[in-house]
Amino acid sequence: MRKKAVITGIEAYLPDYILTNDELSTMVDTTDEWIMTRIGVKERRILKEDGLGTSHMGAEAVSRLLKKTGTSPDEVDMLICATVTPDMMFPATANIICDKVGIMNAWGYDINAGCSGFIFTLSSVAPIIETGRAKKVVIVTGERMSSIIDYQDRTTCPLFGDAAVAMLVEPSEDDNLGLLDSILHVDGVGRQYLYQKAGGSLYPSSEESVRNREHFVYQDGQVVFKYAVSRMADVSVEIMDKHNLTAKDIAFLVPHQANLRIIEATGKRMGLNREKILINIQKFGNTAGTSIPLVLWEFEKNFKKGDTLILSAFGAGFTWGALYYKWGYNS
Repeated sequence: MRKKAVITGIEAYLPDYILTNDELSTMVDTTDEWIMTRIGVKERRILKEDGLGTSHMGAEAVSRLLKKTGTSPDEVDMLICATVTPDMMFPATANIICDKVGIMNAWGYDINAGCSGFIFTLSSVAPIIETGRAKKVVIVTGERMSSIIDYQDRTTCPLFGDAAVAMLVEPSEDDNLGLLDSILHVDGVGRQYLYQKAGGSLYPSSEESVRNREHFVYQDGQVVFKYAVSRMADVSVEIMDKHNLTAKDIAFLVPHQANLRIIEATGKRMGLNREKILINIQKFGNTAGTSIPLVLWEFEKNFKKGDTLILSAFGAGFTWGALYYKWGYNS
């Protein structure tokens, strides 16, 4: 039997600067009450220093991870970075991170799957681990969302924050630990409702694109909310049904931290009590593909070896899915 891919260590990097709702209300027409009622975000971390990008946060997280797990950079076989805010169009941010931390014997690349970045990446890495092609893989999720957010747009700027998380993934010594299954989806209709228009080959950067503020995130909030609520809940229940799991079998739901109402609706559909739904959106906002790993990092000490977790996400594309995962170690 193939050994499953299991997370054996996790570390994070959070920028020092905290942007509160009160400060945000001095920048755009919003209030703490409005944001908390509709989104559930109290504050978010922002990487404000000039000349620093996603690779800076990712490299810091990887350095901490290697130290924590006692792993040499030379032991890493592969590094993949899930991000929608790469340092630049090319080379891949994964390559830049490798250079910054001294990883010389690995290969890797970036994955862009929006807020589903982590679950898509872990699902992509798993077969590489299972077939023995790699023994130590580092997954980095990093987003400097503040770099593509319009702080004149009250509908999007309260949502997002910056952060990076790094995880070591290895073959499990126990075939019943790690990633047991995944259900993943893409529906291209989402490209109409959540996107960054300019900067790619279709709409290259120009004076006009900058003047029209087309390098920022655009979101049709009502449509995205409707899709997210139904898709995240449906796929989470689907993976439970597929494996005959009940609410009692699940230790925790680890949901993408997009919106408190979406998270609560997903948990309700799954029949979970509030204490089984892990939430930190109030402290960090929506960090896109980094949000699920950031929850895993913050609540790491709550997990016991063998705990059944359901990881569920929805993102731009549209992309969405759920993972059936059994935690691999005691902290």
